[in-house]
Order: sequence, then structure tokens, then C-alpha cells
Amino acid sequence: MRVTVIGAGAIGSLVAGYLKNQGREISLVGHADAVKAIQAAGLKISGVRGDFTVPLEITEKLTGAADLVILATKTQDIEAAIKDNLQFLSNSLILTTQNGIQADYLAAKYLDKEKIISSIVMFGATCLKPGEVVHNFEGSWIIGRLSGKNDTSVEDIGAVLNKIFPVVPSEELLGMKYLKIFVNANNCIPAILGKSMQEAFADPPVSSISIAIWKEGLEIVQKSKINLVSLPDFPLERLTKLTALPAEAAAKIYSGIMMNLSKEPLYGSILQSIRRGRPSEIDYLNGEFVALAKKNGLRASLNEKLVELVHRVEKNGSFLSKEELLTETKGLYN
Repeated sequence: MRVTVIGAGAIGSLVAGYLKNQGREISLVGHADAVKAIQAAGLKISGVRGDFTVPLEITEKLTGAADLVILATKTQDIEAAIKDNLQFLSNSLILTTQNGIQADYLAAKYLDKEKIISSIVMFGATCLKPGEVVHNFEGSWIIGRLSGKNDTSVEDIGAVLNKIFPVVPSEELLGMKYLKIFVNANNCIPAILGKSMQEAFADPPVSSISIAIWKEGLEIVQKSKINLVSLPDFPLERLTKLTALPAEAAAKIYSGIMMNLSKEPLYGSILQSIRRGRPSEIDYLNGEFVALAKKNGLRASLNEKLVELVHRVEKNGSFLSKEELLTETKGLYN
């Protein structure tokens, strides 16, 4: 199976590098800065599996068809990526990897939905410089149809990906994707502060905001009649039990989890985008809670404020202090 990865950020680069190391025929599509860096010096990978460099074929656009195209751009870049490469995508299987729930719907505007397979990435990586990626922590790769039964296409993709990450097939992707939003929703806080997750969540009052994000999101999802489904590395009970605890106790537990997630500094997807001068996926994470609330006549005051703050940082290029963050969110949660 010939494989192409579109998107040379953290996840796309890591997947392409690991597949190439397994002897897979692989090509990578990325922005000009990534193309220049990787063509000159290869892809540099560091982190939990060691440090090494992988030579990769990389271009700014597809130059031919592939059997499997792994779409690893941010959600907001999906449509542009598909339109730029549409002539080579019609017969390929497409695997979406994005956070949130909108990726498959956006891809289906241009491609046969029967060719689109969904996935949830549970491993973590950081890319702050083109051509260099840090693999922060291990995790599974969940794949399946967003709606309907899995088929041989899912099995074929799983056989490829299982060489580099443990693959978990599922027919409950939608409920899992909604739960994954909770996993990613707190990425907005380090992005607003301009700090690593370890630095941001070492502070108990900041971790209290994280618990409040979950409480507000959980109320919105439940009142919207959405069924959450446990993830292999994040059971639903972790969310429900932490949000049921007193805020101070829950914040202390959450802080401990985040402090020990990675030995290397861990920067969430939102901050990675901001530091690379690109729009973040905030509207598809916390913004999903906001959209659900509006659709169902509910309130999402805290998440709405955090979306606003991320966009302010994107626009002004200035991060907030902890004190400013606490002031901006004061009164929006208990």
C-alpha cells in the first residue's frame, strides 16, 4: 500500500517518519518551510523512542496518487489541502486524524464519503520548528467509520498503522471523538499563557480552570443528548469522577496528571500553531462546546471566553499572565 501523509506538523511528520523507518513506501506533503528543511537535512525525530533522522520524500503538493492518504493538517486547513490535491485523491482511501468532530464532514464535501475513514490519535507529539518533531508520549490510534459498520478498508488501514502504533478499531467513533474534545479542551490554557503544559498546570488555580472547562462542557454535552464513549487511554469515568469532586481536590489531581505526562516540555496543538504563526484549531475544540450550547439554547460562558482569549493571542501575538487569565475568567465558574 502506497501511503502519503498530507500535513508536515507534529502528527503528520511523526507518522511519516515512523512508517518510513518500517520500510513503507511513503511521501509527505507540507508547507514550503517544512519542504525546505526536510529536503536539506531529513526529518529529525526525538523523544520517547530515541533520537534519529529519517530521509523523506516531501513536496508542497501531491505529484501522484496513493492507496492511502493520511490527512494530518489542522481541521481549518482540510478544505484547502483537499482542493490543492483533488486530482490525485478520488481513488484513494482517506484517513482523517484531526481533533474535534468536523474533519470527516469537511472532507465529504469534496470526496466520496465511502472512501473516508475516521481516526482518533491518542499519542502526543510537538513540532515547533519545521523538520523537527518530538514524540512526547505513546498512545493508541483508534480507527473506524464515523457512522456505520467497519469494513475491509478499516482492516487494511489498521494493518499498516499497527506497525507503528497500537491500532484500536471501533464502531463508536462519534462518541469517542466528543470525549476526545475534553482531552484537548484544556490545550487553550497553555496557549493563552504561552507556556508548556507542565508549566501551566503546575499552578493549582490554573488547573481549577481546567476542571471548570470540563464541568461546563459535560453539562452542555449531556443536555444536548450526546453519548460519550470511553477512549482506550482516557475512560469516561476519569471525566465524570474528576468533575464530581470538589474543585480544589480535582485541580490537584489534574495537575499531577499533566505534570507527569511527558519528560519533554509538552505544548498543546493550539500553542504549537500560534508559535508557528498559523491559526489554531480552537474553534473546533472549545468552540464545539460553544456551538453546541448555542444550538440547544444553553450557556458556555467560560469556553466562550477562552475561545475569545485564544483569538486575541493569535491576533496580538501577546500572551497573558496567570493573573490576567484569572481576572478574565473570574465569575465564569465556581
